[in-house]
Amino acid sequence: MKTILHADLNSFYASVEIMQHPELKHKPVAVCGATETRHGIILAKSQLAKEAGIKTAMTNIEAKCLCPDLIMVPPHYDEYLKYSHLTRQIYERYTDLVEPYGMDECWLDVTHSRIYGSGREIAEEIRQTVKSELGLTVSIGISFTKIFAKLGSDMKKPDAITELPPDVIPKIVYPLPVSNLLYVGPATAAKLRNYAGISTIGQLAHARPDMLKDLLGINGIKLWEFANGIDNARVKHKHYIAPIKSIGRGITCTEDLHTDEDVWKVMLALSQDVGHKLRLQHVMATGVQISLREKSLLTRQYQEHLPFPTQSPKYLAQAGKKLLVEKYPWSAPIRAVTIRAINLIPDTTPQQLDLFTDFENVDKQEKAEAAIETIRRRFGKRAIVPACLMGDLKMPDDGRDEVILPGMLYI
Repeated sequence: MKTILHADLNSFYASVEIMQHPELKHKPVAVCGATETRHGIILAKSQLAKEAGIKTAMTNIEAKCLCPDLIMVPPHYDEYLKYSHLTRQIYERYTDLVEPYGMDECWLDVTHSRIYGSGREIAEEIRQTVKSELGLTVSIGISFTKIFAKLGSDMKKPDAITELPPDVIPKIVYPLPVSNLLYVGPATAAKLRNYAGISTIGQLAHARPDMLKDLLGINGIKLWEFANGIDNARVKHKHYIAPIKSIGRGITCTEDLHTDEDVWKVMLALSQDVGHKLRLQHVMATGVQISLREKSLLTRQYQEHLPFPTQSPKYLAQAGKKLLVEKYPWSAPIRAVTIRAINLIPDTTPQQLDLFTDFENVDKQEKAEAAIETIRRRFGKRAIVPACLMGDLKMPDDGRDEVILPGMLYI
């Protein structure tokens, strides 16, 4: 039987800020984006702020009304990445099977690490080492599957260890709300409750798999397996990089967008980065997906297959605009835009020509953009830009929207 740990750094962003600024200790602290650039939401909160009712994704104004003494600090992602890396170095003293799940969480498979003791002994040593060497606290779950290990780390916080061996699952895990299980989001929990009367993990474990498949598709079967402790997913090696399935770029605009033209310019600007990353990874897109977040935070998503594989920012943006014009009802102004290259294939894949595409013109466009890519590589990203992107695009340009997570390919 496997011994898997899930280590979760407590209130990570806020803890790093407090550790680096001792004057913030014993005060309610929240890390948040800037209100003036429309990133004004709570990204992380300290334990005291949490006890005051502050929640992640709450707006700055709501948080301040709820807790007038709340101290708000801007994020410092370079520091968070540094401490995330230092923490993983501690984990790697015990095993090379360390799989990041964001900046502040990791799974560790210590099944074959008995030289360091039992799973609980290793977890306790990690907990004390992280605290003494980095000044941070970590909650650790121990179990025989990744899903239950993650559940364990969530059950007791902060600075705690929770062990969930097979014999305690029916008594401790089954009474918990089904939403506590990883991959059961609010929509899935509501569907399970409303259509199947399932509100606990135990009820999910004892439900009929065929009924869950009818309700949720193949995901219903996976959730049934997770609830029953059936999870064959391995903890990835520390150097593992997941295969690229899509490459995208999204941004929250500094002002709402009201016209197709405004959105087109943002899409074209974002596509410059997408095309660059496609070339770096030597892949081509055979489809495009766009996500449009309205002022009310409702998100609409559309996608379509491309007539031919491409790395061209121009063709990607044109496909995105086509989806916008044909699909989006303009029920509200648009707050955020994302464009994504999907269904990727190697750029060495032979292409099937058709009678309806001017491939001579396509070839010229690709060669021109290859030349532009070379110039940008030598003289910088802004060396050559489309003329229509020279004005005010209502896009922030300070890079705060780019957050790189450890363990993920930097795309």
